[in-house]
Amino acid sequence: MNAKASFSFEIFPPRKSDSIDKIYTTLEQLKDLKPDFISVTFGAGGSINSQNTLDIASLVQDRYKTASIVHLPCIHQNKAQITSILNECKKRGLRKILALRGDIVEGKEKSVDFAYASDLVRFIKEQGDFEIYVACYPEKHNEALNFTEDIHYLKEKVDAGANTLLTQLFFDNEDFYRFKEYCDIANIKAEIKAGIMPIANKRQVLKITSMCKAKIPPKFAKILNKYEHNDKAMIDAGIAYAIDQIVDLLTNGVSGIHLYTMNNAYVAKKVFEATHSLFEA
Repeated sequence: MNAKASFSFEIFPPRKSDSIDKIYTTLEQLKDLKPDFISVTFGAGGSINSQNTLDIASLVQDRYKTASIVHLPCIHQNKAQITSILNECKKRGLRKILALRGDIVEGKEKSVDFAYASDLVRFIKEQGDFEIYVACYPEKHNEALNFTEDIHYLKEKVDAGANTLLTQLFFDNEDFYRFKEYCDIANIKAEIKAGIMPIANKRQVLKITSMCKAKIPPKFAKILNKYEHNDKAMIDAGIAYAIDQIVDLLTNGVSGIHLYTMNNAYVAKKVFEATHSLFEA
């Protein structure tokens, strides 16, 4: 009998120009969806704000009684900095870590301790009893020469001690299924949670896909072009497209769906309402 598929969210701390109250409002709106866990980012573009991240992750666990995952990038941090963050995680009872290399910021000195996420995974394993998640890429990492190289580095992360894989967003499920086949061939045994992002507007999608090099399939491109000037229609079409992906993934036995919410509780609720019975089936 297959285990129940998990349903989880990613949220991010508010930007400097936003009030921290915005994330509290989002969490209040998400609480009734009862996700299996919520991951909390460290911010895009290599920005580091561990205090906000840890505060929000603690709030998720303490007030909302939901497991939280702390995103931890390492490419611009040393062992002392990482140790300090991990010790704070221990004090707060935060035992789930998403170990990331992180974005390389031009002009910022790279870490001499951590060149790859696998280095961070090994280091975390030495620091105590953490459950370690790592990122993976159904269309391969944009810096990898080919799929073979990308799967090799992914296996290194798993062999170093990662428990679960969270995928980068993708818009074509066939890419995910092909990626899973590569993982099976490489004897990668970790669970793979599929990362799905319901789109809100065309500009957002183009910006994100240009950063992570995720492709836009023809079916999806038609949606973007047809509804780009109708905000409500675009949101509804994006939600419908994500729901279609999720139904297909769950039907084919995916171990979990990780929803990139962009802190948009409305979108998350709509996806949940349309699919929650499938997670129980």
